[in-house]
Amino acid sequence: MVQAIRFAKAGGPEVLEWQQVEVGKPGQGQVRLRHTAVGLNYIDTYQRSGLYPMPLPSGLGSEAAGVVEEVGPGVTDLKPGDRVAYAGGPLGAYSEARVMPADRLVPLPAGITDQQGAAMMLKGMTAWYLIRRTHVVKPGETILIHAAAGGVGLIVCQWAKHLGATVIGTVGDDEKAALAKKNGCDHPINYRREDFVARVNEITQGKKLPVVYDSVGKDTFY
Repeated sequence: MVQAIRFAKAGGPEVLEWQQVEVGKPGQGQVRLRHTAVGLNYIDTYQRSGLYPMPLPSGLGSEAAGVVEEVGPGVTDLKPGDRVAYAGGPLGAYSEARVMPADRLVPLPAGITDQQGAAMMLKGMTAWYLIRRTHVVKPGETILIHAAAGGVGLIVCQWAKHLGATVIGTVGDDEKAALAKKNGCDHPINYRREDFVARVNEITQGKKLPVVYDSVGKDTFY
């Protein structure tokens, strides 16, 4: 038996319960994973509150990192002791251990901590599809990203800067502006004090930008 956070009805944080659950042995194509770090995402609150309805009772959490304890039949790419992380898949990351499909797990390199792995998988994949699939950012381009100091924004700023782009980012205060700049944002704009449209036009001299990422997860072309 292990401990896990579960809920049987939708509502506020008070509906979450600390329960003992049985994990069991991994089946075909599965591994038993002991969590060492768990990622928190805003969507967790939507699922818990009932905004995104789901069958109840349920576990919660979709992102974590941990150590493989046991592999089931058919699993050849992982072995006990491997450090892995995942994002997505069946809910239940808020737990000490669980059984997971092996094909959802990504081995963690030695240079990435468990905490980093648990926190960056979903945001990293979002950043990847925006700047490598939605629009392939090229050297010399200028991009604008809203919420530049958020989890996705900081990764996009670093990645786009590495690719040779000029990065403009909107933020909500001066502390976030400094954080975005430290992570590769060339032109952080505090939208609470500045007209960001006017500032973007000033920086780009009126040129249209290839891609924008906004704070609710939608990509928009200009």
